Amino acid sequence: MDRIVILFTLGAAFVLALIAGPLFIPLLRRLKFGQQIRTDGPQGHLKKAGTPTMGGTIILLALSLAFLRFSDKTTDAVILLIASLGYGLVGFLDDYIKILFKRSLGLTARQKLAGQLIVSGVVCYLLYRNGHDTDLSIPFTDLTLSVGWWLYVPFVIIMMLGMSNAVNFTDGLDGLLAGTSAIAFGAYTIIAMVHSTQETAIFSAAMVGAVLGFLVFNAHPAKVFMGDTGSLGIGGGLAAVAILTKSELLILLIGGVFVLELLSVVIQVVSFKTRGKRVFKMSPVHHHYELVGWSEWRIVLTFWLAGLVFAGAALITI
Repeated sequence: MDRIVILFTLGAAFVLALIAGPLFIPLLRRLKFGQQIRTDGPQGHLKKAGTPTMGGTIILLALSLAFLRFSDKTTDAVILLIASLGYGLVGFLDDYIKILFKRSLGLTARQKLAGQLIVSGVVCYLLYRNGHDTDLSIPFTDLTLSVGWWLYVPFVIIMMLGMSNAVNFTDGLDGLLAGTSAIAFGAYTIIAMVHSTQETAIFSAAMVGAVLGFLVFNAHPAKVFMGDTGSLGIGGGLAAVAILTKSELLILLIGGVFVLELLSVVIQVVSFKTRGKRVFKMSPVHHHYELVGWSEWRIVLTFWLAGLVFAGAALITI
């Protein structure tokens, strides 16, 4: 495992994002690609209306250029790029429709689901053609669960859908997702190095560099938002990395912050529909903390710390 290449990849992606930011942000502003803010959300967010969005293009561009420069372009590399860029494309269409029609909702739920299913299906096909191992490792044990392709395929599809949407829910505050995703991909860089999966380690390092470079412009007060272009692309890439490192179940711990964000939405919806009562003041849960008086920076730093704890706990397994 060439650690120098991994470090160079991270650094290259970081620098590329730093270069792309000042080029893309004014362009997005001139094109009037401004964020539409929900009127039923925290009132403090209304002042963010018009902030350039679709900044995820910066992340995906820096990621792709750095990864293609340093990777060996194997089937694993193709899978990683298709998962990330494919989901990013679905997010791009969602963002574009929001901007085109000046509304906070873009693609319909069915349209977004269809796009995600197509990308997930392509990933499963490539995994099958590449002879991917379908056993699932049980975290914190030496046990594996043999499931076979007939169960592994739906499992992968559900995992990709769930993780991409969990990551998408986390993107609600300046710097929140950029920081937590950098931590998660940092953990996966280490796991990939330990398991000697070079392409996955390089991809994870490239994502760390790209999101940290983007964080320079996305930290509070944000000059640009990543939009669904970035959040879905990050989520798809994260799921693909978990699959190729054979840590499909461990992603629940490494991505613990994302899982909690998703669970808060599920709990809120189920509670309201069954009892007519809300558990949280607003979901996802980071908005709940806003409404109880926490500052944006306090929430973001707390969630970053939680992400570090989850990642550290996961790394104990290796």
